[in-house]
Amino acid sequence: MTRQPNLEFLRRAIALATENVTSGRGGPFAALIARDGKVIAEGVNMVTATNDPTAHGEVTAIRAACKALSTFSLAGCELYTSCEPCPMCLAASHWARIDAVFFGAGAEDAAKAGFDDAYLYAEFRKAPAKRSLPAVQYLRDEAWQSFAAWMVSPNKIPY
Repeated sequence: MTRQPNLEFLRRAIALATENVTSGRGGPFAALIARDGKVIAEGVNMVTATNDPTAHGEVTAIRAACKALSTFSLAGCELYTSCEPCPMCLAASHWARIDAVFFGAGAEDAAKAGFDDAYLYAEFRKAPAKRSLPAVQYLRDEAWQSFAAWMVSPNKIPY
């Protein structure tokens, strides 16, 4: 069965995105995290306000919700966002263990306004060395030592 969204939460995210633009604080993106029918946290795009390219609306909402709940797992929570998440925000949603994502505008709408994530999705399909930002692996055996230490650490907290 498909989870049913709370459309008032989605409307709130859309209103926050519009307010972020009209106030001059940032881009047209905002999100909120909800659990059990209650809003846990809200976030807006703060990329230009904070000079932080990772400060997308979804990421700021995830950070605020994790802080409010004192946890790195948002299992049991839903993300309501004004626009379909970009690859970074979608990945952050997975890492946060969010149960569902509900969005307003689509990626094609964002592209019309100059926010084109299709480029990133195309880049990720390429081999790392063929991307416009090349990624080349070195020192794999030495780097594995960090993972080996993690695997036997009695202090690790799995996430």
